[in-house]
Amino acid sequence: VPVVPDGADADDGDDGDDDGAGEELSNKKKKELRRMKVAELKQHCAKPEVVEVWDASANDPRLLVFLKAHRNTVPVPRHWSQKRAFLQGKRGIEKPPWELPDFIRATGIQKIRDHYAEKEDAKSLKQKAKDTKTAKLGRMDIDYQILHDAFFVYQSKPKMSKPGDLYFEGKEFEVSIGRKPGKLSEELKAALGMTDGGPPPWLINMQRYGPPPSYPHLRVPGLSAPIPAGAQFGYHPGGWGKPPVDELGVPIYGDVFGSTKTKASDSTPYDVAVDKTKRFGEIDEELEEEESEEEVEEEEVAAEEAEEEEAEEEEESAELHAGAETPDVLDLRKKSEGPKSLYTVLPSQEASVGADQIVGSAHTYVIPTDGDDKPKRRTRGAGVEVTLDAEALGDDGLQDEDAIRAAYEETVAAKKAAAAPEDFSDMVADHARAQKRKAKDKKDSDAKKFKF
Repeated sequence: VPVVPDGADADDGDDGDDDGAGEELSNKKKKELRRMKVAELKQHCAKPEVVEVWDASANDPRLLVFLKAHRNTVPVPRHWSQKRAFLQGKRGIEKPPWELPDFIRATGIQKIRDHYAEKEDAKSLKQKAKDTKTAKLGRMDIDYQILHDAFFVYQSKPKMSKPGDLYFEGKEFEVSIGRKPGKLSEELKAALGMTDGGPPPWLINMQRYGPPPSYPHLRVPGLSAPIPAGAQFGYHPGGWGKPPVDELGVPIYGDVFGSTKTKASDSTPYDVAVDKTKRFGEIDEELEEEESEEEVEEEEVAAEEAEEEEAEEEEESAELHAGAETPDVLDLRKKSEGPKSLYTVLPSQEASVGADQIVGSAHTYVIPTDGDDKPKRRTRGAGVEVTLDAEALGDDGLQDEDAIRAAYEETVAAKKAAAAPEDFSDMVADHARAQKRKAKDKKDSDAKKFKF
């Protein structure tokens, strides 16, 4: 049931409903009312200075300002909303001539060049034509040590834009102040009458009403950051007021007492932790220990193999012939055989290249076989196994020595023929003939191609 206030008629209420129904808002007005205010949008942004007037009309303004405030984000050029073409406003402005940098102008080379340019203008046509035929040597009388110092000692970097800082029309005429919110210059401190280590005059109001809405995350000493060393809280002259805390004594806007050491980092979960205590390229001790263990194991295996070989040699040398006796006295001292030579000159002899050899040598070296002091292993003579068929030997069978000898020689000859090296003379001859035929064909084709 609608409630009608005192002193109002029911008919008046009906007329008011009719008027309200007649003044219904359009969809455009409703959309504007649903938009976020610029002040609200700055409160939701980590960097309020990037928020602009038209950001509130975006489909998702919070996401837009989050992307604009993100680290290393390149902004959209300012002339995106301008009706005229880019740099159209610089028409008619005279471009100043290019000037030499200060470190080059200090060498005095510009005055020398101007002096020679004046001399060239004063010359007649005949002198200029004569100078074109003669070499121009030693025209610039300048100390090259001064030029070297200008480029390698006094050279200064030119003024360049920062990463992500785009050029816009009229940027070169702007004055960069280089001031940031929250940092007070010496001139501003002197103008406000602040003392060294004293609080700013707006600190008491910030502690009462909170940080500025445009910079909610700004670190202000005495409000959201610790006060300088030696300063005290209080309302006495030079005091830093009373920081706002809750019922439990916890600061509201930040670590004003400096109890927790928090440092904001831009690291992501995908960053790899780097141990900065180690130097780049330094080999880990674990890898060195593993390599040393492998080397020790290899040395042990090699030592065991050498011991086994020595044991075998000792067993073979320990076998004595029948009738050999152990002498009563053993001389264990090493007998000196005079100075040993570091090398031995081997005599050479001429040799001819055989037909079955692809690559041969015109001379060979005679390697001595006698006089080798190293102990040699005793090898047994390799025998020849021969299988004889008694029926194939004839009527006498195994009693016929001539037949057995003939069969033995035939088997040995067959084994020697099988073990003989392969004869490559046919392959070498075929290869030589093919090369000769190719050379002849190439010569004939060249003669046909360059026929006059």
